[in-house]
Amino acid sequence: MKLASQSQLSSWLPSIHPQVWIFAVGRFFSEVGTGFTLFYAPIFFVNQVGLSATSVGVALGSASISGIVGRIVGGSLADSGHWGRRRTLLLATAISASGSLVLAATNNFTILVIGSLISGLGIGFYWPAAEAVVADASEIDNRRETFAIARLADNLGLAIGIVLTGFLITIIGSYRWLFVIDAISFMVFFGVIYVGISETEQQIGESEKTEHFASWMAVLSDRRFLVYIAVNIFFTIYISQIHSTLPLYFKNFVFVETTSEGFAQTTISGLFAWHLVLGIICQLPITNALKRCSHTLALTVSAILWAIGFGLIWVSGTAPSYNLVWVTLALGVFAVAIVSYTPSAASLVTELAPENQRGVYFSINAVCWAVGSFIGHPLGGWALDQPRIIIDSLWLGFSLSVIIVVVILQYLNRVLAE
Repeated sequence: MKLASQSQLSSWLPSIHPQVWIFAVGRFFSEVGTGFTLFYAPIFFVNQVGLSATSVGVALGSASISGIVGRIVGGSLADSGHWGRRRTLLLATAISASGSLVLAATNNFTILVIGSLISGLGIGFYWPAAEAVVADASEIDNRRETFAIARLADNLGLAIGIVLTGFLITIIGSYRWLFVIDAISFMVFFGVIYVGISETEQQIGESEKTEHFASWMAVLSDRRFLVYIAVNIFFTIYISQIHSTLPLYFKNFVFVETTSEGFAQTTISGLFAWHLVLGIICQLPITNALKRCSHTLALTVSAILWAIGFGLIWVSGTAPSYNLVWVTLALGVFAVAIVSYTPSAASLVTELAPENQRGVYFSINAVCWAVGSFIGHPLGGWALDQPRIIIDSLWLGFSLSVIIVVVILQYLNRVLAE
């Protein structure tokens, strides 16, 4: 019985490179800090600083501008034999910590934009190098599981951060300290990278032979990858709504039964904690189940779940009762949609990218997130400043847009088979 249990455990947790586990620990601590701010930043800037939802959406979306620059430069630096993944990650965490401190001092639109631009730059440098580190340490047989472990650490950290935030806000009543805690978490991540992450020898040796301009031209001429990028932007727009629009929507527009008040901070904390905990529970089982499917089929499953989730959000805002139930169901569906999407998407990019160009490929992949935020944050903020019929129609529009996503995925499946 004991041997059977060990065998079953090893099937869920395949042989993962030790560096991935160390990196996952650092990501966990960083995401605990991010959990303090991710879902509460819009509420703080609108309800306490006094900015409009539209201006907050534009300011948060401005992070995508610097994020695009960071992703492009960061991808090249990650592939550079003279710089590499490790130094890029150290630079990214230092910049991100600085951005969080600026956001902590925000009292007007200008400072919010400056803080967002700095934070966006840090995130831009981070993602290409982070994904390349995981890809370097993965094998084709356990690639999806390796990326799933990294995402599991992210979600676990976020869940703990969000739960702690609900209690902290209740006790101290100040949102500014949340950004200070976030800055501290980035410096902890900096320490983990400095001590525990080493450069990949293969990456250094190969990248010296590749000119950066030629690498970018090769990526931009890869038709399979460009089709994937088109569909990936839709997914990142959807995810941006969870991080910015939904918290404010729950606070100001989804009323508790027959009252005219939105959900309390503790309720919002509980909802997003549920969303992330379910993602943690489902991450490895869903990844294991979808491993039998093609990448495009796994992404199609995720797209359909996004359509269902947005439909449930629409119901939560228009139904006369059981609003909390509908929101809980929606966030549960979103959790499964995300864990269906992330490992398959990252694994597909790894398979499309030559080993010595992974940083550049993941750079373009990360640009999708910047573009998704650049579109999603202002769009959501603008919608929340409009009449109620437009606010509710936003969710139906997202749900219907999934038809476009499924069509592109079917085309991608044919292109990959060529």
